[in-house]
Amino acid sequence: MSTIPSTGTVTFTIKSVPQTDGGFRTIERLMRLERGAQRILKKLQHKRVTQLNEWRPRAGREWLVRARCTRLVRVAAGQSFTIQVTPQISKDLASVAKYLDFKSAK
Repeated sequence: MSTIPSTGTVTFTIKSVPQTDGGFRTIERLMRLERGAQRILKKLQHKRVTQLNEWRPRAGREWLVRARCTRLVRVAAGQSFTIQVTPQISKDLASVAKYLDFKSAK
């Protein structure tokens, strides 16, 4: 069995969805590291701050009601994502490696 490289661009495919909540959230967090997802999340964050948050009266004062963050990625078997692997995320990748297939981009 080959090991995940410590640096470089790698494409991961989810083999199976983890049954534990921690494993599920780790894969979800790794999927949000993809460049396209980062770009969309940044635009949605700007829209939330400028347009979607509302000021409403509460107990005689103005209260900021914040819009919820968008869940952009879906953890499901067969989903793929490409990220730049760094040593900082190697422990996260190692903890969910049994749920992922990977292919190095050259």
